[in-house]
Amino acid sequence: MLATDAAALVTSLARAQAGAPYLKALVRRRAATLARIEAEGFDAALASAMAFDPALPVAERLRTAKADIALVVALADLSGAWPLERVTAALSAFADAALDASIAAALAERDAPNAGFVALALGKLGSHELNYSSDVDLILLYDPTVIPVRPREDPADAAVRIARRVVALMADPVGGYVFRVDLRLRPSSEVTPIALPVAAAEHYYQSEAETWERTAFIRARAAAGDVALGAAFLTAIRPFVWRRSLDYTAIRDIQAVSLRIRDHWAGAPAVGPGFDLKRGRGGIREVEFFAQVHQLIWGGRDPALRAPATLDALAALTTAGRITAADATVIADAYRFLRTLEHRLQMIADAQTHSIPTTATARSAVAALDGRDWRSVERDLRRHTAAVASRYDRLIAEATGAGAERVPVAAPALATWLAAAKLDPGLVPLIDRWRSTRYRALRSVEARAGFEALLPDLLRTLGQAADPANAAARLDSLLAALPAAAQFFALLAANARLLPLLGRLLGVAPVLADALARRPALFDVLLAPDSFAPLDADLVPELRAASAAASHEERLDRVRLWTADRRFQLGAQLVEGRDPLAVGHDLSAVADAAVLVLADEVISEFARSHGRVPGGGLVVVALGRYGGQALTHASDLDLVYLFTGEHDTVSDGAKPLGATVYFQRLAGRLTTALSVPTAAGPLYAIDTRLRPSGAKGLLAVTVDSFARYQVAEAEAWEHMALCRARIVAGATGDRAAVAAAIRQVLDAPREAALLRRDVLAMRVEMVAAKPGDGAWDVKQARGGLVDVEFIVHFVQLRDGTALTSDLRAALVMLVAERRLPTALIAAHDTLSRVLAVLRLVGPLPRRVAAPVGTLLASATGTADVVAAKGEVGLAKAAVRAAWTAVFGTGD
Repeated sequence: MLATDAAALVTSLARAQAGAPYLKALVRRRAATLARIEAEGFDAALASAMAFDPALPVAERLRTAKADIALVVALADLSGAWPLERVTAALSAFADAALDASIAAALAERDAPNAGFVALALGKLGSHELNYSSDVDLILLYDPTVIPVRPREDPADAAVRIARRVVALMADPVGGYVFRVDLRLRPSSEVTPIALPVAAAEHYYQSEAETWERTAFIRARAAAGDVALGAAFLTAIRPFVWRRSLDYTAIRDIQAVSLRIRDHWAGAPAVGPGFDLKRGRGGIREVEFFAQVHQLIWGGRDPALRAPATLDALAALTTAGRITAADATVIADAYRFLRTLEHRLQMIADAQTHSIPTTATARSAVAALDGRDWRSVERDLRRHTAAVASRYDRLIAEATGAGAERVPVAAPALATWLAAAKLDPGLVPLIDRWRSTRYRALRSVEARAGFEALLPDLLRTLGQAADPANAAARLDSLLAALPAAAQFFALLAANARLLPLLGRLLGVAPVLADALARRPALFDVLLAPDSFAPLDADLVPELRAASAAASHEERLDRVRLWTADRRFQLGAQLVEGRDPLAVGHDLSAVADAAVLVLADEVISEFARSHGRVPGGGLVVVALGRYGGQALTHASDLDLVYLFTGEHDTVSDGAKPLGATVYFQRLAGRLTTALSVPTAAGPLYAIDTRLRPSGAKGLLAVTVDSFARYQVAEAEAWEHMALCRARIVAGATGDRAAVAAAIRQVLDAPREAALLRRDVLAMRVEMVAAKPGDGAWDVKQARGGLVDVEFIVHFVQLRDGTALTSDLRAALVMLVAERRLPTALIAAHDTLSRVLAVLRLVGPLPRRVAAPVGTLLASATGTADVVAAKGEVGLAKAAVRAAWTAVFGTGD
């Protein structure tokens, strides 16, 4: 040992013998250990103590080691040789080893190896942060197929007997305990046996456990016994602990626990004599809760935040930007101080205490262990606890409800409140229904508390909706559909911008409101920092990562969930005023990613049975608004399936199919994957009627057959549809072959007069089938978007120019070539923007409500709904003028 260390040891020995009777006794009894410390240092002495003497019976072996380790750790701590983290790690390592030895001994008494029985460590042992005199929080689990069973003994009885033996070896006070054992964190501890089968525990945590139990598992690990069994269990319940949805319910639950603790200790002493370092205001528990609240909120999406140890968690939260570096430093310093002072209290008599002594003599003895006076210790204690308390207060402020407005319950007072808030008193029966226990989501105490806290602002938000009655009805549907509501309300309360946005979604966007009713977790999408930014240019890697799963069905469901997230996000962007043209492009990009990823998935799954067709591949072609990358929230996906290679080739799988049958079935599988609702919800409506020969034709045809049909049989309207053909899935070479075939059809020379006649005839048929419907019909009405499409496609085919699937880009090219009037671009944009809004808000009533009018005004760049309607009229007039200029007739 170095001279400086030796001097520190002498000082720490003197302090220990003067102020800590327990340590004084250890120094007297463990002379050999003290000599080893003096000769070899603390690390070597610890290693020697951890090498349990095999010659001793196991109970005596562990208690001897306990005495040696307690002395080594205490002196290393008091001398300053080891920081807090090293001290707690050493104590935790000994607890692990003692537990493992106890389990092995209990099983060996049954002539069985150390298998089938595991101790899960929670609390401070789980995070390697044990106190100097601490309980160990354990959950004991077993595998009934492995655990040793004696004749006529049930596995459950055997497990309980083994567990009792383990606890006795650890905690029997005869000869001094090794560690006190606390088994109360197990599932339903008041009624369950002290050891549980793994399957039963897994079922409990996946279906019945409460949020506080999730908090406990932040620090859980398999510590002793069959560690592999324990690790597998923890992996199985990981989704229970770490949820992908941003979990604001965790805040409420932990807040409630914290406030109950504060209430319980409200009459307890403040900092000074009798103050509780663990549970007192600004104490150790509040440091731990501060970290765990943030971990539960964000750890589901960021595994780096799942650090069990408190100091590690604070560092990870700082790195991730979830707490400030300044707060982390202040709280970490306080934690080290509080834990160190706690150790000093416990060293004196090996007592599990957290309270400052009430006598001046005892307080002085505690301070003297660090060579200080109590006045300076207390001054630091006040500073650290005040710093923790102020920061924790900010975190839990909303749970107190201090000064919060409440909506009256009694009907007369409620009606008066509604009238004062300029709301319809007719809402009273509906609010009464929400407050009843009729809805499953509002039956829990937490959900009702969250609902009541939000109700004033929620009602005012409904009052600002386009149709308050309909908005309230949609909220009613949402509440009825929610499986649970506590987390949903906590999320709204924690994010100020979400409640007004919810009101707008309920009030103006039934498409989004219905989606939210089906899956309230969609609101999580809007919490990301980039939730209102344009989507990435290439979404395929994101979707591939999001849809990774073990089974084919689960992968399909994850594609649906991801797609629903993005469509909801884009709908919210539209409600918040983002350019509808940009939203339409992003909606198309989302569909592209879904089609491409599902095509790859379906092709791979199909090939498992039928192999692949040599020289052949499926190509998916998008048409219509999808082909033009201008989807709305109500758009179908118009798809055509083609395949390369020869139709009579046979696939090479275990169940071979001819190419035509192969690709028919494959295309059908892909259509089903894209369109059939599953437990994860719907995806897209698919329209394949634009394929050769329409609904009567084969679902998938060869590229050559497609080309022949387009040249020899297709009508003018089919070539017009082909102007917006865009390949969205297929191998590179196959895409090139299809692109060449499409281009050959579009480049073919046409007789202008014949083409004009066919186009006009087709438009007349469409008008007869779908006549325009009022001033807000921006699609079918005369001068609407269908007329724009006819104009552009006619000129594209007539002149063989601007042949791009993007209708607007083609229009810009044709204007630049002076084939169409400039005003047609602005008219197209106005009509397209209004269409996107209308598809989101649904059919307009005769009198457009103010919130919807605001959306329409924003879409048209005008001041109000009247001006928006006028802008639509001007756009239609521009289209009609262009029609006359191109076709020479206003018909």
